[in-house]
Amino acid sequence: MSKPGAEISDAVYHLRNILVLENDDRLRESIVQLLQGEQYQVMSAVDGNTGLQMALQTAQHRMDGESINLIILDQTLPHIDGLTICQRLRQMGSNVPILMISSKTSETDRVVGLELGADDYLPKPFGMRELLARCRALLRRWDSQPDRRGLLRIGDIVLDHQSMAVHVRGQEVSLSPREFRLLKFFMQHPRQVLSRELLVKQVWGQDFLKDPKTLDVHIRWLREKLEVDPSQPQYLITMRGFGYRFG
Repeated sequence: MSKPGAEISDAVYHLRNILVLENDDRLRESIVQLLQGEQYQVMSAVDGNTGLQMALQTAQHRMDGESINLIILDQTLPHIDGLTICQRLRQMGSNVPILMISSKTSETDRVVGLELGADDYLPKPFGMRELLARCRALLRRWDSQPDRRGLLRIGDIVLDHQSMAVHVRGQEVSLSPREFRLLKFFMQHPRQVLSRELLVKQVWGQDFLKDPKTLDVHIRWLREKLEVDPSQPQYLITMRGFGYRFG
């Protein structure tokens, strides 16, 4: 029997836009079908010119959720190769995660790709399960780190460190200072089971001795502001006997 909360799907993390740049038609179509089957939004291109333009147009993070969240990039694209695309994106300040795929398998090729800004390197041929696992790992790592504007974003929730603002499904919601700190800590530790003691220590301090139900009250208030249906939460998941998990 699975643990409480284990049945929650990855839907929260699938609200993501992935750009696939691969000139091999069969492989590109297989990758696109795989990702679409996992509920990701997928765009694709077969050559470097088109791919670079698509990346430059949408790679910058925006609150409207239309930005690219991950690029799967073939190293040997026609017109403009993947290494050049990766280098140009980094030079222009884009920090969108890049998974480089390549038939070049030498250590030198991998090192060059990573040094030019790729976040991960997957040599061909590869299994689709491994590709999907690497995509998920990059997206989880990306979700847990604030972007250059100080934003944390998971699913359709965006937390702005600088303005202390939170947007849910494009609408700003009002949080108390403790609700904000609690949400921030959750979003910095996505999909980790966090104990009640740890949450209280992080938000209220080491010496907090008030009603232990205070945390539960704040969780309930957050659910009312974040969840589509607070009675069936997709973000703030109770792990009975363990604590809480975000996503």
